[in-house]
Amino acid sequence: MPQSEDARLVDLEARLEREDPGFARARRSGRPARPRQYRRTGAWWGLALGLAVLGSGIALAQGLLIAAGLVLVGTAAQLADPDPSRLGGLGPSRR
Repeated sequence: MPQSEDARLVDLEARLEREDPGFARARRSGRPARPRQYRRTGAWWGLALGLAVLGSGIALAQGLLIAAGLVLVGTAAQLADPDPSRLGGLGPSRR
Protein backbone atom coordinates (compact mmCIF):
# COMPACT_ATOMS: atom_id res chain seq x y z
CA MET A 1 0.00 0.00 0.00
CA PRO A 2 1.58 3.33 -0.99
CA GLN A 3 2.12 5.84 1.75
CA SER A 4 0.30 9.15 1.34
CA GLU A 5 2.22 12.35 0.71
CA ASP A 6 1.03 13.83 4.02
CA ALA A 7 2.42 10.88 5.96
CA ARG A 8 5.76 11.25 4.17
CA LEU A 9 5.90 14.94 5.03
CA VAL A 10 5.08 14.23 8.67
CA ASP A 11 7.84 11.60 8.79
CA LEU A 12 10.30 14.01 7.19
CA GLU A 13 9.38 16.75 9.66
CA ALA A 14 9.78 14.39 12.62
CA ARG A 15 13.21 13.26 11.39
CA LEU A 16 14.31 16.88 10.91
CA GLU A 17 13.14 17.70 14.44
CA ARG A 18 15.22 14.82 15.85
CA GLU A 19 18.35 15.62 13.83
CA ASP A 20 18.46 19.41 14.27
CA PRO A 21 15.83 20.81 16.63
CA GLY A 22 17.19 24.36 16.45
CA PHE A 23 16.84 24.45 12.67
CA ALA A 24 13.31 23.02 12.86
CA ARG A 25 12.25 25.63 15.46
CA ALA A 26 13.72 28.46 13.39
CA ARG A 27 11.97 27.18 10.27
CA ARG A 28 8.62 27.06 12.05
CA SER A 29 9.02 30.59 13.43
CA GLY A 30 9.81 31.99 9.98
CA ARG A 31 13.38 32.97 10.88
CA PRO A 32 15.51 30.40 9.11
CA ALA A 33 18.83 29.38 10.61
CA ARG A 34 21.68 27.56 8.95
CA PRO A 35 21.55 23.78 9.34
CA ARG A 36 24.02 22.20 11.75
CA GLN A 37 26.45 21.03 9.09
CA TYR A 38 27.03 24.64 7.99
CA ARG A 39 27.71 26.08 11.45
CA ARG A 40 31.44 26.55 11.85
CA THR A 41 31.71 28.96 14.82
CA GLY A 42 33.33 26.41 17.12
CA ALA A 43 35.82 25.42 14.46
CA TRP A 44 36.92 29.03 13.97
CA TRP A 45 37.34 29.53 17.72
CA GLY A 46 39.41 26.34 17.86
CA LEU A 47 41.53 27.54 14.98
CA ALA A 48 42.17 30.88 16.72
CA LEU A 49 43.04 29.12 19.98
CA GLY A 50 45.35 26.71 18.18
CA LEU A 51 47.17 29.55 16.44
CA ALA A 52 47.55 31.39 19.75
CA VAL A 53 48.99 28.29 21.44
CA LEU A 54 51.27 27.65 18.47
CA GLY A 55 52.49 31.26 18.46
CA SER A 56 53.16 31.26 22.20
CA GLY A 57 54.97 27.92 21.89
CA ILE A 58 57.22 29.36 19.20
CA ALA A 59 57.82 32.55 21.22
CA LEU A 60 58.63 30.62 24.39
CA ALA A 61 60.54 27.85 22.59
CA GLN A 62 58.40 25.17 24.24
CA GLY A 63 58.03 22.01 22.18
CA LEU A 64 54.95 20.82 24.04
CA LEU A 65 53.08 24.05 23.30
CA ILE A 66 54.15 23.90 19.67
CA ALA A 67 52.91 20.30 19.37
CA ALA A 68 49.62 21.12 21.12
CA GLY A 69 49.12 24.14 18.87
CA LEU A 70 49.73 22.08 15.74
CA VAL A 71 47.24 19.45 16.89
CA LEU A 72 44.60 22.09 17.67
CA VAL A 73 45.12 23.87 14.35
CA GLY A 74 44.90 20.60 12.43
CA THR A 75 41.75 19.50 14.21
CA ALA A 76 40.04 22.87 13.85
CA ALA A 77 41.01 23.12 10.18
CA GLN A 78 39.44 19.70 9.56
CA LEU A 79 36.24 20.85 11.30
CA ALA A 80 36.17 24.15 9.41
CA ASP A 81 36.48 22.42 6.04
CA PRO A 82 34.99 18.91 6.32
CA ASP A 83 34.66 16.32 3.60
CA PRO A 84 32.08 17.69 1.11
CA SER A 85 30.64 14.24 0.44
CA ARG A 86 29.51 14.11 4.08
CA LEU A 87 27.42 17.28 3.60
CA GLY A 88 24.87 15.56 1.44
CA GLY A 89 26.46 15.76 -1.96
CA LEU A 90 27.35 19.46 -2.05
CA GLY A 91 30.84 18.64 -3.25
CA PRO A 92 31.98 16.93 -6.45
CA SER A 93 29.62 14.27 -7.73
CA ARG A 94 30.34 10.71 -6.73
CA ARG A 95 30.70 8.14 -9.49
